[in-house]
Amino acid sequence: MIEMKVHAVTVDQSGGFLVLLTDKETKKVLPISVGPFEAQAIASFLQGKTFPRPLAHDLLKLLCENLGGVLEKIVITDIRDSTYYAELYLEQNDKIVVVDSRPSDAIALAVRYGAPIYMQLRLVEFTYDCKEFMQEDMDDEEETH
Repeated sequence: MIEMKVHAVTVDQSGGFLVLLTDKETKKVLPISVGPFEAQAIASFLQGKTFPRPLAHDLLKLLCENLGGVLEKIVITDIRDSTYYAELYLEQNDKIVVVDSRPSDAIALAVRYGAPIYMQLRLVEFTYDCKEFMQEDMDDEEETH
């Protein structure tokens, strides 16, 4: 597995949201399409925004903690029909419980826990060179202004 980190939450050319996961050396990027609510949940947390009431992912974290669980890691496991899959690895009472998850929800929870994000090695073929990808993104932004 390859450890990844959230590099950015951004908007693609069609107006959809992407979470850009990069490896530790920021050489490879894995863009994952996410919905607007999940994008906001990830971005707002990374920006340090707080809300008077818990958002869905904050609530999930509180629920896990109150039940004695801790998120150990998340793993982006697969891609099928252009849809990524992920798993949550929760530790509760010295036992690991693996839960299927959408990557967007898994990432939103991982950033709240400070838990590591991994991707299966076989997904490397779906990554892009970071410098080229980021340059294309900047070129696209310049064209739209």
